[in-house]
Amino acid sequence: MIRVWQGDITTLTVDAIVNAANGTLLGGGGVDGAIHRAAGPGLLEECRRIGGCPTGEARITGGYDLRARHVIHTVGPVWRGGDQGEDGLLASAYRNSLVLAREHGLASIAFPAISTGIYGFPPDRAARIAVETIRAHGESLQVTLVAFDEVTARYLEEALG
Repeated sequence: MIRVWQGDITTLTVDAIVNAANGTLLGGGGVDGAIHRAAGPGLLEECRRIGGCPTGEARITGGYDLRARHVIHTVGPVWRGGDQGEDGLLASAYRNSLVLAREHGLASIAFPAISTGIYGFPPDRAARIAVETIRAHGESLQVTLVAFDEVTARYLEEALG
């Protein structure tokens, strides 16, 4: 099951929320910064021990002070015009997050709109990739696609069709 929800991903009670992280996993702006602030210092300490994450891959940590039991950190691609493999890297970020969720026996996961903020990925294109990848690899998981604003929510709803 896939649903769209508009709001703050840090407030959801799910098995895991996905962090649209940077490669260091040490926090940043946007969703990444909000998750680190809400989770508290334990998240940063665990992320330091992990040592980073390449684009398209994912890592899992505890949820600390979040309602979610886990955070799955994934690094989406920076948009460079669409001819640098961005679509495939974005799909990999979603797919690898779903694989980690299944490997850890999770039933529910919430995704932000990965790479659509400061990384500049076109939100309509990103929404289609997210929905296609989740439909192909998210079987048996309850998935929430979280939109911070109405425009992103509309793109996600359209992609769900």
